[in-house]
Amino acid sequence: MCGITGIFAFNLVGKFNKIHITNATMALQKRGPDFQDIYLDDWVGLGHRRLSIIDTRDVANQPMWDGTKRYCIVFNGEIFNYRELRTALEAKGISFSTQSDTEVLLKLYIHEKEQCLSKLNGFFAFCVYDRVEQTFFVARDRYGIKPLLYVFDEDKFLFASEMKSIVQFGIDRTLDHTSLYTYLQLNYIPGPDTIFKSVKKLLPGHYIKVSRQKMEAARYYDIPYNREQAEQNKMSYADAKEKFKELLEASVKRRLVADVPLGAFLSGGIDSSVVSALASKHKPDLHTFSIGFRDEKFFDETEYARLVAKRLNTKHTVFSLTNNDLYAHVHSILDYIDEPFADSSAIAVYILSKETRKHATVALSGDGADEMFAGYNKHAAFRQITNTGWKENMVGALGPLWKALPKSRSGKFTNVVRQLSRFSEGMKLSSKDRYWQWAGYAGKDEALNMFQPELRATLGLAEFASRQQNILRHLPEKENINDILLTDMQLVLPDDMLTKVDLMSMAHGLEVRVPFLDYEVVNFAFSLPVEYKINPDLRKRIVQDAFRDVLPEELYNRPKKGFEVPLLKWFRSDMKSLITDDLLSKELILEQGIFDYSVIEKLKQQLFSANPGDVHARIWGLIVFQWWWKKYMRGYQAPE
Repeated sequence: MCGITGIFAFNLVGKFNKIHITNATMALQKRGPDFQDIYLDDWVGLGHRRLSIIDTRDVANQPMWDGTKRYCIVFNGEIFNYRELRTALEAKGISFSTQSDTEVLLKLYIHEKEQCLSKLNGFFAFCVYDRVEQTFFVARDRYGIKPLLYVFDEDKFLFASEMKSIVQFGIDRTLDHTSLYTYLQLNYIPGPDTIFKSVKKLLPGHYIKVSRQKMEAARYYDIPYNREQAEQNKMSYADAKEKFKELLEASVKRRLVADVPLGAFLSGGIDSSVVSALASKHKPDLHTFSIGFRDEKFFDETEYARLVAKRLNTKHTVFSLTNNDLYAHVHSILDYIDEPFADSSAIAVYILSKETRKHATVALSGDGADEMFAGYNKHAAFRQITNTGWKENMVGALGPLWKALPKSRSGKFTNVVRQLSRFSEGMKLSSKDRYWQWAGYAGKDEALNMFQPELRATLGLAEFASRQQNILRHLPEKENINDILLTDMQLVLPDDMLTKVDLMSMAHGLEVRVPFLDYEVVNFAFSLPVEYKINPDLRKRIVQDAFRDVLPEELYNRPKKGFEVPLLKWFRSDMKSLITDDLLSKELILEQGIFDYSVIEKLKQQLFSANPGDVHARIWGLIVFQWWWKKYMRGYQAPE
């Protein structure tokens, strides 16, 4: 696990940008605290920050060259089947000088070029430089576990693991207002777009070939999903459970390879408990970690985590936090975010990663299961929509009542009203509009009205519609849950969940591995009918049923909690001055020339009212953007 960056200059103007390669590499120091090195020649610069996991010796440092000095690689990630791949290459007479997966990847690419990607089981973002042909080959893993940003213009091609590295090259930082408009709805920016017009994200399952002033992008992997075939799958539920257990255990076992301390996140939920159970079978000394919230007992799941740890006999560590502990990290998190990203659960992941890193360099997690097997509240709601009965019709008919009643996430009754109101509104919409509304915190009109009137006409609404249509392309007029899950895998998973985990864990040099996202597990999951994943009584049905014999009974039939943080309380107390006198002050809003202050003022009034609804999530999105804008944009003048 590392940080990578590089430049391919096409002319003398581009060549000048090579002077920034050292700063661009240094900007990734937290991703790779163990070693830094840079390669430079006339037209190319490659930088690498290393977090040593497999073969920690100096001989495995990067940038790494093959024996002929023709090919050079910088690589972020892990290839879990590298030993099998190495054995196959050795059978062809290919020799190795390290025990690293990096060298295996490099030599596999040399002999198979882009065809090597289909053989890789792991997560990765890498670049191979061919010094003879003067080309870059850049690729990203199937599901976007590892990030990769790039810039391509007439002078150069740039890439990096994080935006804070890319900006070191002095890129054009013109805001993409269409991306900002999307962000104000979702609280994150879907790929391939970023907050800057000049920067793009390489999409999951894609690669890029770069030669002088030419770039070709292609997809090498797509989730193999056919709705009709999945629903007609003849495999019995009993056989499907056994197959799933076999595939997931093999995935976990592959992800236990490390030459440094390895543990597992154990939240007390089903997913992390399953991963920990499988890991403990093959690693008897497994160390598990959980985070608890002393001041927020409703969201504290450490009791369940302890039950699992006791059953599995793991060495278990609980980090028990107060609201003050959480709040103490907010400024550090805001400062580390280098593109607006406002999933507030990142705060808990940041602290969990920070504390876990004191004991381990690698941690397994349960991420990905919710998106594949229907684990979210919204999935139950989608199922109800597609199987509407008298109860659902009654909720819809009472829409005016839900709209009139107070709504808030911070109380049990007000949260139920909030959920009923969203469900009632969703019933009236098309499949695509319903998905988009339930994915976000603000509607299109609400987000549009936040901009200054003169900006609204130039936002690129046609461009937004095109982007949205592409994101929702897999949703038919009459959707089923697998259609929803496929869209989640291509939107929510890479752009929200995996972004959150990668950014917050790598801020502390912690590698997080995700066994549910082994491609064999994912391919199998999307061959299953909906009823194997969700029914009226159970979400993530096959995950829960397959492991009932190894997990405590107390884990079952209880509400999904998630990593909630007390934003509303903070905004009304500790952060009130930051909001009213700084980030959302009239002075700063007018200085920016982006937002309509009268709309911002109304959001602030709602925040401090008795009926805040979901406004705290929107306020958090604004706080993140404003903090980011002050750091990355204040004083920046776009070129003429």
